[in-house]
Amino acid sequence: MEKMQVEKTASRGIAVAPVYYYQEPDLIPETGTVGEAQVSAEAEKFENAKNEVMAELAALAEKSEIFAAHQEIAGDFMLQEGVLAKIRDDKKNVQQALDETIQEIAAIFASMDDAYMKERAADVKDVGKRLMASLKGVRLPDLGNMDKESIVAARDLYPSDTVKMNPEFVKGILTEEGGVTSHVSIMAKSMNIPILVGVRGILGKLSDGVLVCMDAEKGTIAIEPDEDTKNAYLEKKAAYEKEREMLVKLRNQPAVTADGKRIYLCANVGNVEDIRNALPMMIDGIGLFRSEFLYMENTHFPTEEEQFEVYSEAAKLCPQELTIRTLDIGGDKELSYFQFEKEENPFLGWRAIRISLEMKDMFKEQLRAILRASAFGHVRIMFPMIISLVELREAKAVVEECKAELRAEGTVFDENIEVGMMIETPASVLLADEFAKEADFFSIGTNDLTQYLLAVDRGNKKISDRYDFMNPAVLKAIRQVIEAGHKEGIKVGMCGEMAGSQEAVPVLLDMGLDEFSMSAGSIDYVRKLVLEN
Repeated sequence: MEKMQVEKTASRGIAVAPVYYYQEPDLIPETGTVGEAQVSAEAEKFENAKNEVMAELAALAEKSEIFAAHQEIAGDFMLQEGVLAKIRDDKKNVQQALDETIQEIAAIFASMDDAYMKERAADVKDVGKRLMASLKGVRLPDLGNMDKESIVAARDLYPSDTVKMNPEFVKGILTEEGGVTSHVSIMAKSMNIPILVGVRGILGKLSDGVLVCMDAEKGTIAIEPDEDTKNAYLEKKAAYEKEREMLVKLRNQPAVTADGKRIYLCANVGNVEDIRNALPMMIDGIGLFRSEFLYMENTHFPTEEEQFEVYSEAAKLCPQELTIRTLDIGGDKELSYFQFEKEENPFLGWRAIRISLEMKDMFKEQLRAILRASAFGHVRIMFPMIISLVELREAKAVVEECKAELRAEGTVFDENIEVGMMIETPASVLLADEFAKEADFFSIGTNDLTQYLLAVDRGNKKISDRYDFMNPAVLKAIRQVIEAGHKEGIKVGMCGEMAGSQEAVPVLLDMGLDEFSMSAGSIDYVRKLVLEN
């Protein structure tokens, strides 16, 4: 028996099953250059592969909206021009041109500090894998064909692999690469499949059919366990499944504390598909809709109509509350079609609301789309990175300008739409009492707030142990914000990772936090904690 421990986990569940060793076909690109006479033929090969993959993705998009984003990537101008330029100018064959271009685009996402954005590199690589398979005439393996209970072990998995999995047979997932915020992790959690990703060296210890025990919450793995270890995992698995049944039954109960306070449990999402995955948790709404994905997974600044289509669909799906954060790019979030000036410290530079206020026409397109969508549900507007009353007032003035335009056009919208702001900088904490007089609600973004308060880069592994949202300074700041909001009678929520932490929830309840917005997989557990406190 061999045991392994995984440090970072993001799902729950226990599995005891033999390994299904998932091996990808050889997708190593052919190397070499081509002559001028072959350039057109190589470019045509890429066009044919792109058309084939776009058709495959269109079929998959009917099952999951994740693949609508993959379609955008496959048809992206940056991808196409990158490949064609390498064929045309560098005289590289199509396979090598594709491989290098995919690696370059994926590297842009992988270099970002935001964990959710970093994992989009996997989506780019997924599209690249499909294109390469088409170019090489190789058929990709199909996990939908599994017919016995197994734990899937792979170097990495992509959304197009995961979407075909049948939870009846896939009891767990182990990968050497990948991250806890990847689409694969999110999809696995939505199917209640325990998953451990980034398990270095795991494949060298496994072979097809080897018995494995795994605990996704504790991050433990036992390979070829002895009888006692196997039985211990089976007992924990039975207890976990019993707890899951109890948590599912609690979904019909409103989250009310022992002293009678109603707590609102909401989900953080990046697209409409995320909302669909969250709805079975009986959420009270969407506390954070990350609108930047509409921009980052596009080939151009999305138009008012393109945004309205997404926001209105989201509002219809979750009419009780849909809090849309206005564009939050800059820092580590870049756009393929817009060149940011190089900054020495982009996290303290031109980003978020600063960009929106300067690029007013773009900002108005987004606000008009949000306002129009407000006719279909309880939509709220939330501004990121506000540090002064001047910024808040200027942003609210643009909202009023958009309202006036829509009234003149006879367009219906919620005249009383709530306009709030993120609290994610030391400045916003110190000015919370003043902001509370002019904002309709607060949402505390603990990821950035912790980073800025403690002067700790959360992506720096050397000091990662110092990044702690339970630090007394962070807790004191949160209490100050809640008290300032309640003094003016406004709702105070939280949409950072801390909102889903079982360690933090009792503390936040004691402070009087009104709304907890988190990844959908944490909601059942937070509801239980609320009911117990």
